[in-house]
Amino acid sequence: MDEHRAPLSHTIDVTRPNVARMCNYYLGGKDNYPADRRTCRGLLEHAPSTQILTVNNRRFLQRVIRTLALDHGVRQFVDIGAGLPTQDNVHEIVQRHAAQATVVYADNDPMVLAYGRVLLEDNDQTAVIQADLRDPETLLGHPRLTRLLDLSEPVAVLCVSVMHCIPDRDDPAALIQRAAAGLSAGSFLAISQLVSEDAATREAITDFMHENTVGRWGAVRRPQDVDGFFTGLDLLAPGLGDVSTWRTPGLPPSHKRTREWIEYGGVGRVP
Repeated sequence: MDEHRAPLSHTIDVTRPNVARMCNYYLGGKDNYPADRRTCRGLLEHAPSTQILTVNNRRFLQRVIRTLALDHGVRQFVDIGAGLPTQDNVHEIVQRHAAQATVVYADNDPMVLAYGRVLLEDNDQTAVIQADLRDPETLLGHPRLTRLLDLSEPVAVLCVSVMHCIPDRDDPAALIQRAAAGLSAGSFLAISQLVSEDAATREAITDFMHENTVGRWGAVRRPQDVDGFFTGLDLLAPGLGDVSTWRTPGLPPSHKRTREWIEYGGVGRVP
């Protein structure tokens, strides 16, 4: 095991903020604690548009699922860094369009595992596993995943708003390449990451999150850093950019863009 990497935990610590619970708070959920809410309020001082970003990112995930299910016929999904259950979860969206579709949720957070198994495993075509993107071979070889999914057929792997939790020392681009190597041709990876063009913003938010999550954070990066995650993949139109505008023709007047940072990414196909 990497000397820097903690083993998968089975203990829920509510005294320290947790990224999954912070997202839950920003999305209006109730599965969060005072430590999470304090950190969310502190983060808003650095980046006031963070709640808008969280909502936009969730909508991107929903558009990706519909696109891959309807336009590309994907019937197998793996949601990595799934976070806590919310409205319109991955399996609910895809199974509305394809009742036979199968979904595996993967997260290294014991609270996500506990809540997920109660709320997400509501049929025989969904499963929740505790696994870490930093070990993609073990994740994709997990027995509950391989019982439900056929990796010789196309799979959509969703790494949405998770790569900024991976530190540079773990080489996030290499982790994506290793995950892609375990998928069949015609599979897809949806990837997004928090970025900012402003070095001071990147440093301030990264330092704030490192301090408050006790190191359970990676980095806010530059857009060009994220471009490398897609090496070897065939990009779906419109390519890479602010995910709030990915496949959103005729944006409504109510659409809001973030200022201090954006969620940057897109969808790539395994050739």
